[in-house]
Amino acid sequence: MRALLRVLRLGARARWRVAGAVALGAAAAATAVGLAGTSAWLIVRAAEHPPVLHLMVAIVAVRAFGIGRGVLRYLERLLTHDAAFRILGDLRVRVVRQAERLLPGRRRLFGEGDLLARFAGEVDGLADLWVRVLVPGLAATAVGVGAVAGLAVLLPVGGLILAATLGLAGVVVPLLGARLARAAGHDAQPARARYQEHLLALVDGARELEVLGALDDRVAGLAADDAALARMEHRSTWTAGLVTAVAVLAAGGGAIAALWATAAALDRGTLDAAGLAVVVLVPLAVHEIVALWVPVAAHLPALAASARRLMDVLDAADPLPPSPHPQPVPEGPLGIVADGLALGWPGERPLVEGLCFEVPPGGRVAVTGPSGAGKSTLAATLLGFIPPAGGSVRLAAPDGTEVASAEADGDALRRAVGWCEQDPHVFDSTVAANLRLARPAATDDELVAALRTVRLGAWLEGLPDGLAAMVGEHGRALSGGERQRLALARVVLSGARVVVIDEPTEHVDDVTAVTLLDDLMATLEGRTVVVITHRRDLVEHRVQQVVDLA
Repeated sequence: MRALLRVLRLGARARWRVAGAVALGAAAAATAVGLAGTSAWLIVRAAEHPPVLHLMVAIVAVRAFGIGRGVLRYLERLLTHDAAFRILGDLRVRVVRQAERLLPGRRRLFGEGDLLARFAGEVDGLADLWVRVLVPGLAATAVGVGAVAGLAVLLPVGGLILAATLGLAGVVVPLLGARLARAAGHDAQPARARYQEHLLALVDGARELEVLGALDDRVAGLAADDAALARMEHRSTWTAGLVTAVAVLAAGGGAIAALWATAAALDRGTLDAAGLAVVVLVPLAVHEIVALWVPVAAHLPALAASARRLMDVLDAADPLPPSPHPQPVPEGPLGIVADGLALGWPGERPLVEGLCFEVPPGGRVAVTGPSGAGKSTLAATLLGFIPPAGGSVRLAAPDGTEVASAEADGDALRRAVGWCEQDPHVFDSTVAANLRLARPAATDDELVAALRTVRLGAWLEGLPDGLAAMVGEHGRALSGGERQRLALARVVLSGARVVVIDEPTEHVDDVTAVTLLDDLMATLEGRTVVVITHRRDLVEHRVQQVVDLA
């Protein structure tokens, strides 16, 4: 439950909206109880044929309660959902910002499907914390306490009976339901995350699986995951039905007990017939409202699990904690100085130790070696995604000013050091939107200039919609070379003074690779370039030095 309390504290910005929703919910529930009690009194009194003026107040009250119930309920739902959506928006921003900090430096922190489930499923599910739990629960509690006090004034034993049945239906039964729901749904959240992971892998790799003849097996595995989830949900539904039945029996038993108590009071003359109707029917209306506690309590274990999974993301340790005294990155051209550098991902054995090299501002260096030698790990270290496992790597200005990557201001470091990755991600959006990831304020003319710089000008002119053309999911409308050049255009727009290019010749033929490398070097003239590749033969005569990690 601590995780749920933390989620509630994260939503403190909308506390006044939540408080207003609780007040409106309590008022709506109170009008429902008032409608039941006033209607019961009116029916009995009308049967006695009194002068109609004696009934006018009750008639007007019934109309007011009937109209007010719907209006207040609508306003409460409107305000509750407004507060919930505002809070969820803040939570999503927190999760994205945390993932932005964590994921580049944590290779196995979360799977893609698991992270998607946490970002979408868990956050969306937490809307119920306000919509189905907090606001209705507090409103029902307020009305239950008020109804017990009101009946105690009218007939003390009636108030005691209502308090006892509400204690059973509103406390004992919900706690039992929560316990059963926790047992029934203990494995549901991890199973749902596995299902999301397998589904995402199946969708992303459907073509390859079809070619390899493994698609049917993967679909069968996904169907088995789905069947397991269905069984868990069936158990949860059965549990909810059981506890709801017990709550209904408690309400019925309370009505019978109230009828017995009021009959005795009627015989003694301490209560009239209209009062009897009120004491018997009002508890039924109150129990209908308090019955909300049962699904609320049954839903709490699932919400608590969602909150814990969300907090796992928000509490994950930063692989590169910010320096207590971050240093500014020097202005102007930057070089790279590696001194006794050890490379390794946090928590793993270093891949390389004692690495030393120096690249002057505007220089070119190639980093080569077989797969697994530490080339991408070096890129992650230069970009500030992970700290050096030992030694240091520094950015050096021509005047001798230096700053270690581990001590530099993180945002300034990532503005100074750009990355053109091996398999650049292209979003299913327009050419312009993909380019503006590097510089959101860039004008159309600047976008066109960047594309021309990387020799995509003719390609752009051939697109019917120009910058507004859609590139497809994962850039399916682009060739491998075009996707690589689009990523390079992003680096050009970013204004990075040090550019790390990871496997620029991957997925292209040798002729295209040569052209692409020549374009890269010409485009990035004046900037420091680090080319990471396993094709030493293609780069060694285009750079000033080669660092071989083999």
